[in-house]
Amino acid sequence: MASKVLIVGASRGIGLEFVRQYREAGAQVTATARGDEGLARIQALGARALRVDVASAAGASALAWPVDGEAFDVAILNAGVYGPRSTGLQTPTQAEFDAVMHTNVLGALRVLPIVAEALAPGARLAVISSRMGSMALRTNPSGWLYRASKAALNSVLKDVSLALAGRALCVGLHPGWVRTDMGGGDADLDVAESVATMRATLAELTPAEHGGFLNHDGQPLAW
Repeated sequence: MASKVLIVGASRGIGLEFVRQYREAGAQVTATARGDEGLARIQALGARALRVDVASAAGASALAWPVDGEAFDVAILNAGVYGPRSTGLQTPTQAEFDAVMHTNVLGALRVLPIVAEALAPGARLAVISSRMGSMALRTNPSGWLYRASKAALNSVLKDVSLALAGRALCVGLHPGWVRTDMGGGDADLDVAESVATMRATLAELTPAEHGGFLNHDGQPLAW
């Protein structure tokens, strides 16, 4: 069982459910949020709450000193935003582009080097991606800014897996279409089910899956 867990982006939805389930399993959990409400929800579950905003350089660097010297068995990068809900080739505004790419991609580039130095030997590191970022599985252009950001995040994860080979098992995870504020009420999966299957997938990772892109239930996905 994972005894020390780090979750980046846990103010609500999938991230907060990771906090809840790992705490219920007896793990020591450190989790981040940007605002007071998210921090309070994390603390209410008995986890250590850190104010971190991956979308800004100063906000992301706030993660560094609190996790210095830690040895997390599991680390999960969940911070992300969807952006404009486009259905075709609608050009995003500069502000929309910056908001999505700074959170979903630049945020990962900022915090993953910090996280990498705070992992226990043999740790599991996951980024919460999406099959919407897969080029092989793509069937429509909806949400193309979000898709581009998740394709870029998959690339970041692949590079992290190369850098951490032999030190940690690293994967990108598609959580499924989940009933959260982002996924909406018509989504297929309850958040508790999605997180439970992702936790099981992380616990059962093998070296053969290192650097891979997996569905929440552990099935491999095409890039």
